[in-house]
Amino acid sequence: MVAATENGMILNGLRQSRARRAHLWLGLLLLGSCLASLAIGASGTSLWQGVWRALSGAEISQMERVILWDIRAPRTGLGLLVGAALAVSGTVMQGLFRNPLADPGIVGVSSGAAFGAVSAIVLGGLLPVGIATVFGQYLVPVAACLGSWAAVSLLYVVATRGGQTSVATMLLAGIALGALAAAGMGLLIYMADDQQLRDITFWQLGSLGGASWAKLGAVAPLLILSVAGALGLGRALNALSLGEATALHLGIPVQRIKRLAVLTVAVATGAAVAMTGVIGFIGIVVPHLLRLATGPDHGPLLINAALLGAALLLWADVIARVVIGPAELPIGIVTALIGAPVFLWILLRSRGVMGL
Repeated sequence: MVAATENGMILNGLRQSRARRAHLWLGLLLLGSCLASLAIGASGTSLWQGVWRALSGAEISQMERVILWDIRAPRTGLGLLVGAALAVSGTVMQGLFRNPLADPGIVGVSSGAAFGAVSAIVLGGLLPVGIATVFGQYLVPVAACLGSWAAVSLLYVVATRGGQTSVATMLLAGIALGALAAAGMGLLIYMADDQQLRDITFWQLGSLGGASWAKLGAVAPLLILSVAGALGLGRALNALSLGEATALHLGIPVQRIKRLAVLTVAVATGAAVAMTGVIGFIGIVVPHLLRLATGPDHGPLLINAALLGAALLLWADVIARVVIGPAELPIGIVTALIGAPVFLWILLRSRGVMGL
């Protein structure tokens, strides 16, 4: 008994040490990713030249100031927050459903946000002039957020009975909501004109190109709060991985954790989709890679997911900016090209473990 306890303490110490090293290396990777996002672009403007001129007292040109401060800096900030939010959301969903294939889109949150955005693009011209003027360029993001909130509210109503929320019912209802949202988007696309079709197509492929300080300021509180809330779910998700009955015996308020997890994912995914469009594979690939590298403990896993998700999206954005410069490739294409092969490799590597 004593030997088993000592072995458990040694194993736990090794895991904690490995987690701390992962935090350090992923933090350095994220720092390098932020610098690369600020320094690399189709214009050829150099971050290092701007920094050197500022330190030496020389004047920075207006063009350099606009490119570095007004275009690249908010774009980097948005990529950092959205990447972290999507990766953390995927980690939470996989822990909640106890399914390594779970993803924020599986409960219909992404589909609801997409339906709201497409509705704004196609039907926005039918709104009264006063409402359209009030929302202005934020009409599509606001509609996307409302769509995600409507989806998660309907999902919760359907999956909750007698004060108990069924994860299985939530999963099936999410699939049904996704199909319903896809049908609604198909109808709206059928009604759209050529310009609206171009807007919808580009939005569905995802992009950080519309980033600005105003948009970043509007969405940053939602993304930061949702990620911070998700980081506090580590212990509860570890207990849920043993089953709901075991989690209850360990003192975990299972129903409250379910509600908090779904709400956190809804806010994070809705806000992310509202600002950048649909960006896939971040939420499903990042947790897989980290589990293989650092283990299944959700405490450090959530932190590492935020760091790696942010870094991965920033590098995908850098590739999107330069691969066909001066034009810009939609970032959703880049994440799919990177994420799909990695996901297939993970499936092939783990199919025996997952019974696939």
